[in-house]
Amino acid sequence: MSLRTLNDVFFAVVERNLPEVMLHRVHGEWARLSAADLYRSVAGVSQALAGWGIRQGDRVAILSENRPEWAVADFACQLLGVATVPVYPTLTPEQISFLLCDAGTRAIFVSSQAQLQKILAIQAQTPLEKIVLMDEAQGGHTIPMQRLMQQGPRQRDEQLETGARQIAPEDLATIIYTSGTTGTPKGVTLSHGNMASNLSCSLSGFGAGPGDVSVSFLPLSHVTARHVDFVLLYHGVTLAYVPFASHLPQALVEVRPTVFVAVPRVYEKIYAQAEVKTKSGPKRWIYHWALRVGESHREEVLAGRTPKSLAWKIANRLVYSQVRAGMGGRVRLFISGGAPLGIELAKWYATVGIRIHEGYGLTETSPVIAVNSPLAHRLGTVGQPLSNVEVRIAPDGEILVRGPSVFRGYWNNPAETAAAFEGDWFKTGDIGKLDSDGFLSVTDRKKDLIKTSGGKFIAPQPLENSLKHNPLIAEAVILGDRRKFPAVLLAPYFPLLEEWARANSLAFSSREELVAFERVQELFEGIVQDLNQKLAQFEKLKKVLLVAEEFSAENGLLTVSMKLRRRAAEDRYREKIEELYHQAEAVVES
Repeated sequence: MSLRTLNDVFFAVVERNLPEVMLHRVHGEWARLSAADLYRSVAGVSQALAGWGIRQGDRVAILSENRPEWAVADFACQLLGVATVPVYPTLTPEQISFLLCDAGTRAIFVSSQAQLQKILAIQAQTPLEKIVLMDEAQGGHTIPMQRLMQQGPRQRDEQLETGARQIAPEDLATIIYTSGTTGTPKGVTLSHGNMASNLSCSLSGFGAGPGDVSVSFLPLSHVTARHVDFVLLYHGVTLAYVPFASHLPQALVEVRPTVFVAVPRVYEKIYAQAEVKTKSGPKRWIYHWALRVGESHREEVLAGRTPKSLAWKIANRLVYSQVRAGMGGRVRLFISGGAPLGIELAKWYATVGIRIHEGYGLTETSPVIAVNSPLAHRLGTVGQPLSNVEVRIAPDGEILVRGPSVFRGYWNNPAETAAAFEGDWFKTGDIGKLDSDGFLSVTDRKKDLIKTSGGKFIAPQPLENSLKHNPLIAEAVILGDRRKFPAVLLAPYFPLLEEWARANSLAFSSREELVAFERVQELFEGIVQDLNQKLAQFEKLKKVLLVAEEFSAENGLLTVSMKLRRRAAEDRYREKIEELYHQAEAVVES
């Protein structure tokens, strides 16, 4: 069935009438919401919005961690033709104020007292008229969402449904502000038709449906997570909401999902944990033996087959199953998106019997452009473009896209909108190529390409992903734009580095002291030299800068969707970078 609007997703969920549409923790136990519960809650909130005079074309914000109320608020707005404006819970009051004013939001749904305090601090500077609180309300500043949900009708509301079915594909569904690796966030306007056309195609061939369970933990303010939740709900998959990433390990063991969708950073952490658990003794020998067995059967796994050899079965029982156990032990579909996965990481997972279906897209494309599926999968690519999307490669290598899922423009920003298109082709800003079978590979962000003073271009992401595949490295930033040679800034994975230091009798009182040790410097220089053996002469990384800081969204070095903010990292460590290059050039001159 082809979807016309997001309301078609809601009605599909309601009419399937499953007893377990959503799961969430209440007082330490997993509680379920049925299709009937969802309908009543959404209808109750929709009726309240309409009663406040909020109409089609208005904008309403959602500031919340992942929880059922997020979806309820979103669906309630969509039924009325009201555009939702997702707001990341990690944003500061000043950042939130910009979004609310730029979008002209009349109301906002907030999750907790902590988020409410941000809004109360800025409300006078914004167009907000109503604040709805998801948690128990305290004081007279807010409207309790639980009450609105409970006041919903127990029978179908014909008037509400008639209006919802009149919402057209071209009507605005959402304004999503890009997390912004540079500059001021831009509001991406996506219509019902943009998102619905993408939802119609993106899970084709995956076989997910009723009886499957997935964990919703990627922030719903990001287009990838929101798309995933919509498409899984549409296909009848039960969603278990996890509001904080720190709760994920426990939730995976308790919920035991069958579908797992994550960003590469999550897959990297699972890999690093596997390395840590098998770092020494007999476990290490068994682990490496299992990897050798897995490598000999990798192509079978990538083809979707379960190897039959006795060695693989033993390795699976001793090692591979332990990796899967950390994700609940039942996952049959593994999907990655939001950032490049890295071929070494994808190979490692295939070696331990896990085929990850990597996809690619942008907020502006609703988001999926291409995805590897169980029916068409090629390692090192992001899959074939969706059936209703056209992709071509510009002469300079940039990926261009057109189709019904491509956005109409940036909110109140005609200049940026015009700059984003070449005719009717959207310029993704990514460099890539299409192979003879139509599989798309993404090399790097166009603006991130490094040009040395010698005129050589270096794509940093593949090198950074190779370095991050080493469990001792949490983050890597390739340097060298307009410099004589490339270098690299490394942030260690400190839990493992600290264990290594203790095992090697290095006493330290701080991370700054730890990374300053000559033996630690040599350790990471050795990792870089191993990579250099595989690189062309102009790509070889001549210097290593170790930093004593973890990268996070909170300190501004990652976006809220866990992508590297390259310019922010370069600015933060500018003095050390300048010193590194100055010393290196002084040595050359002497």
